[in-house]
Order: sequence, then C-alpha cells, then structure tokens
Amino acid sequence: MNYTIQNEFLTVTASDAGAELQSIISAGGTEYLWQGDPAFWSGKAPNLFPYIARLTDGTFSLDGKFYHMKIHGLIKYCVLEAEKPGAWGADSRKPYMTFCLVSSEQTSELYPFDFIYRITYALDGNSLVITNSVENTGTSRMYFGVGGHPGFRVPMEDGLTFEDYYLEFDRPSHPYRVGFTDACFLTGEDRPYPLEDDRRIPLHHDLFDHDAVVLKHAPKTVKIASDRGHRSVTVQYPDFTYVGFWHAIKKEAPYVCVEPWTSLPSRDGIVEDLSCQSDLIGVDAGKTYTNTWIVTVEE
Repeated sequence: MNYTIQNEFLTVTASDAGAELQSIISAGGTEYLWQGDPAFWSGKAPNLFPYIARLTDGTFSLDGKFYHMKIHGLIKYCVLEAEKPGAWGADSRKPYMTFCLVSSEQTSELYPFDFIYRITYALDGNSLVITNSVENTGTSRMYFGVGGHPGFRVPMEDGLTFEDYYLEFDRPSHPYRVGFTDACFLTGEDRPYPLEDDRRIPLHHDLFDHDAVVLKHAPKTVKIASDRGHRSVTVQYPDFTYVGFWHAIKKEAPYVCVEPWTSLPSRDGIVEDLSCQSDLIGVDAGKTYTNTWIVTVEE
C-alpha cells in the first residue's frame, strides 16, 4: 500500500513494501525519482539494512553459526508497518510518515538479533529528510549497516541528454574509489579517483560498465545538475562513510543512483563474521542508532 505526504514544494509517496520511495514530485509537476522501468532496473529506492551489497556465498557467521541473506539485507524484501502520518510539532507544513519493522522468528532465521527498525520521511521546504532508526531490543551487541539506494531521473528536462549532466561535490576533494571484483566483492585495492576540477564527475553511460563507483574520503554533499538546465537534485549524507553512484551496467539507462552507505560488502572469498567486520555499526543492548540524509530538489 502507498502513503503520501505533501507540502507546497513536494509530493512524496512511499510504499509499505520495503518502505521504498515511489515518487518525488515537485510543485511544478516534475517527477524526480526513477520510476522502475524493468528494461533497465525495476527498483526505485530500496532501503538497505542490516547488510549493504553482497555477502560471499550469501553467507555470514556469528558466534560460530552461519546465516544466509540476500543482497542488501532484509528491509527491501519485507512489508513494514506504516505508522500514522503526522506533522512536526504544531507545524503542519512539515509532514512526515514513518515505517517500522520489528524483528520476528522469520527475521531471526536470517539475522539473529532483536531490533526495531524505523525509517521516517519528512518534508522540510523543498527537502525530503530521511531518518533511519535502529533500536537494539535484544540482550547482546548487534552489528549492521544502513544505506540508501534512490535512483533519480536523468535527464530531468526536455531537450537535454544524460551526458549533459554531472555529479558535483560541494567542495574540492581527492577521494578514493573502493576496489571491487567483477562480482562486486572487496579487493582491498582502493585507488585515487580524480575529479574534474577536484569536484565533478561528468556523467556518461560507460561510467558504470564495471558496476557502481563507490568512493571513500569524499565530501558529504553531491548534486546532480547540468549547466544547460535549471533543475537539480542535491543529496546530503553527513552520517555516512561511503557514497556510491550506479546505473544498470552496459545500458543507456536514463537515471543515476546516489547511494549513501555506512559500510561495505564482503571481502572477496571471505565469509564475514559480523562481529569482526570493522566498518559495521555496533549498538549495545537497549541502545538506539539513528542517521539522517537529505534529498533537495531545485527548479
């Protein structure tokens, strides 16, 4: 079932299936979210928890036991409970909606922790504020990753092409590209990833012929824009360590995903022990972890 929030700038719809965004429409009627054409990619904006990307053999270990999980974790395959939409305080101009998943016997077979996962979508002017919350309701320390995977339509305006656009960070930087095998496992061989004028990545379809470009040590704000147009999308991810960019490999796909990640996939050929994977978040029993990222539309 779909749920919608709206203010004077944006209308945003999400589904209880995976709490996945379905639409981000501006007041002028422009759809900014990729609409899931299966000829390229049927997804729109999956939510990633408790693991990001791939596990070697689809398997991880914990306390000497082995567990199996699909790519990107649990949330994208679950139906979440939609909590009643509301507004921030008394300000009805800032509507929000929250989706919740409580651990169960079914989730414990795949991920042996007790938790409450929530994701909240809130509108603040022309920005969509996305907050992930993970409460450890068990008795032991839990380990996980959290990420986003939204696709944005490119081009955003008639008369422009994909190649008219670029990704631009908000400040100069010298990031590193995380090394992946052809099957998208870590190689441990990260390399400098030069940016045009130390800020830009020009978009072209063969940029993704070898799958996602995942960066570390990059700034925490990036914009999808064109010097020939006036519409843009900016993604801010202050609480995330990595950012990935992707579209379907070896296709002229008319979208680009901006993916904030807190952690990385498995090392090549290694079945990871969750308690030993250094980039995973660890939360003690009774504690709650939150992070926030923001999508801003300008036109």
